[in-house]
Amino acid sequence: MESGQRAGLFLIGIEIGGTKLQLVAGDETGAIRARRRLRVEPEKGAAGIRRQIEQELPEMLRSFPSRAVGIGFGGPVDWKLGRICRSHQIEGWSEFDLAGWIRQVSGVALVAVENDANVAALGEALHGAGAGFSPVFYVTLGSGVGGGLVVEGGIYHGAAPGEAEIGHVRLDRAGVILEERCSGWAVDGKVRELETKAPFSLLWRMARQSPGAEARHLVRALEQGDSAAQHILEETAEDLAFGLSHVVHLFHPRMIVLGGGLAGIGEPLRAYVEKDLRRFIMDAFAPGPRIALAALGEDAVPVGALSLARGVVQHGQ
Repeated sequence: MESGQRAGLFLIGIEIGGTKLQLVAGDETGAIRARRRLRVEPEKGAAGIRRQIEQELPEMLRSFPSRAVGIGFGGPVDWKLGRICRSHQIEGWSEFDLAGWIRQVSGVALVAVENDANVAALGEALHGAGAGFSPVFYVTLGSGVGGGLVVEGGIYHGAAPGEAEIGHVRLDRAGVILEERCSGWAVDGKVRELETKAPFSLLWRMARQSPGAEARHLVRALEQGDSAAQHILEETAEDLAFGLSHVVHLFHPRMIVLGGGLAGIGEPLRAYVEKDLRRFIMDAFAPGPRIALAALGEDAVPVGALSLARGVVQHGQ
């Protein structure tokens, strides 16, 4: 244990995803003191992930005695009961009492479980790009599109099983949803369409030479002034801004944070979303919320999980 740190003041944060598992120990400021990052083997299912946690968590607790555990889970959860509804990526999680199981494995009584997008939103709102603002809306642009709303330092929950499902906001009456236009796989598809639409573009040449996860080539193609890449950027930003305009009209966040893999495009994406959002919101709300890129990167969920743990300590739940 670090000198000057009294037993019981540490917190544990856990991120359970479809490809990675992270366990961190930290303090009430959200600072990470220790980390174990492990690769998830999907073929081993939920049982495989639980075995990894059983091996790592007790050892971490021996070095960092903790009062509470916060968990960000990659899928829908019953946050009140700490129970998993299901995972869309890993078999064996449906209806699993994750909070109860963690209590047994760890001996820690205070355990909180939330969807990982909510937890990332909490991390960014308290310790990242949204610090000092409220409300803060966070959107993650990854394999899917998720969101979270933090108001006065706490996660907003609608009536069960409602969450901030920005990815399922419809963009038209035909039923096209935001996730079908702005997720990583959606942008991958747009790049692949260049085979017929713009076969001589730099972006398509990059994608053809290194297929799979084609969206990763966008940044380099944009830096080199590729017009096809610019068109995909502008189209994606406009769709995202239109989806976010509904968030603005309903919840009036002071800050919107863009996270996830596609946010790695950086300032060009942020600037276009900000510009387009102003076109889609009422004049009375101008200039609209600030738009920022996520500051915590891959630490958004672990840091948010530490904040979640701190919250249950404060409320004694």
